[in-house]
Amino acid sequence: MDAAAPRSGTTLADLVAVSRAVAATRSRTAKTEAIAAMLARADADEVGTVVAFLSGVLPQRRLGVGYRSLGSLPEPATDASLTVAHTDAAFDRLAAAAGSGSSTTRRAELAALMSRATADEQRFLRDLMTGNLRQGALDGVVLAAVARAFDVPDALVRRATMLAGFTHVVAGLAARGGSEALEQVGLVVGRPLRPMLAASAKTTAEAVEAFAGAEMLVDGKLDGIRVQVHRAGAEVTVFTRSLDEITERVPEVVEAVAALPGGDLVLDGEAIVLQGDGRPAPFQVTGARTASSADVARLRTEVPLTTYLFDVLHADGRDLLDAPAGERHEVLTGLAPHLLVPRMLTSDPGEAGDFFDRLVAAGHEGVVVKDAAAPYAAGRRGSGWVKVKPTHTLDLVVLAVERGSGRRRGWLSNIHLGARDPATGGYVMVGKTFKGMTDETLRWQTQRFTELAEGPTDGYVVTVRPEQVVEIAVDGIQRSSRYPGGVALRFARVLRYRDDKTAEHADTIDVVRALGPG
Repeated sequence: MDAAAPRSGTTLADLVAVSRAVAATRSRTAKTEAIAAMLARADADEVGTVVAFLSGVLPQRRLGVGYRSLGSLPEPATDASLTVAHTDAAFDRLAAAAGSGSSTTRRAELAALMSRATADEQRFLRDLMTGNLRQGALDGVVLAAVARAFDVPDALVRRATMLAGFTHVVAGLAARGGSEALEQVGLVVGRPLRPMLAASAKTTAEAVEAFAGAEMLVDGKLDGIRVQVHRAGAEVTVFTRSLDEITERVPEVVEAVAALPGGDLVLDGEAIVLQGDGRPAPFQVTGARTASSADVARLRTEVPLTTYLFDVLHADGRDLLDAPAGERHEVLTGLAPHLLVPRMLTSDPGEAGDFFDRLVAAGHEGVVVKDAAAPYAAGRRGSGWVKVKPTHTLDLVVLAVERGSGRRRGWLSNIHLGARDPATGGYVMVGKTFKGMTDETLRWQTQRFTELAEGPTDGYVVTVRPEQVVEIAVDGIQRSSRYPGGVALRFARVLRYRDDKTAEHADTIDVVRALGPG
């Protein structure tokens, strides 16, 4: 380790113990109290890092460390000696490694860190670095803990987090300056803020019911990449839904916003690849197009992006977050009518339903119904926005199951799903999921798949006899080279296990493919 690294402060062992305690309880109050107590006793300068680690977030965003790097670790230490500050400093060095010899540098740095970690600490760090830390420290719990630890209003913490983007940044401000520091947090053009999220409804009728005849914006839900675009002077910066910057990957978005009239802007929208007939390309085409900045000049010719906008958060020197959605619509229409997402303004549920049908027929995902009187509630799922998408269900067979980690350690969790192949009499894998599983489901399937276990196991993936049918809800099917059937499930989640069906009654690979792109 670097001799200059800090030697005092919150121990990693203490943080791991709190993480385990949070994972062990289902009580939101108990989770909040455990995290608040830790924050209250931490040094103010390390509170942000403590919150990031407990939330499963790396302050550095990326370390250049993958599963393969963590496959072979040194023997764990017998005694705990690492601090949170030690660990964060090591992460800084991992993230900074670049250029020739960086792989060797990372391996050495990782080995040095892990050799000082106990067995429990190694497990925690591995899960943290791979994004697999699901110990139950959900965002809402952490925000409540920050408010309690530093005696600041919940609403102030939530709004500051909306504007600053990251919970750990706000936690550090609260620790150092309390309410006064949080009150100073505002929208900054060029700094991403949390995007507003939509609740879900099964039908447009269900979605519009809450609006009770009030005016609604009904937007087309496009199957592209959510983009938040900032224009400060002549500089345009583009962020994803997760607040990662992708400016270099999306020059079409940059050019579209750079050409708009006026001054500084903050816009919310979607970037999507359209086919020659105007229908959306499969999601993975857009995803691949925006995944890398390599060879963008060629890709923008072969796979051009189309920019759509559906909200404006800052324009003409004015923050619009608290303005009604209808007013923001007027501003956006005046600013960029040619970039406006397919949209209708109505108070008629029947018109909203017809609009949904037309958009789905055109190949889009569905609609988002928005309260025209609602402000922009960034970072939250509320009644102001409600999305409606067609939902498909499939009866599939469980082919294997993965051992859980974090909160699900000790259970069999993520299931591998297969469709029946009539040509061979076997099964074709089409995806995985751990979504939709309650604790009761996890207990049941751990026992069930232990009974069905057979064949090889690498200690992580357990192969099972293809007997158990499970009903899966999916938002769609996409092309995929990852699975032998050439397709994969989108947003798969467990609805229920079907003990009334045998594997012979499972849906075929042809049924799955028929739900996908033509």
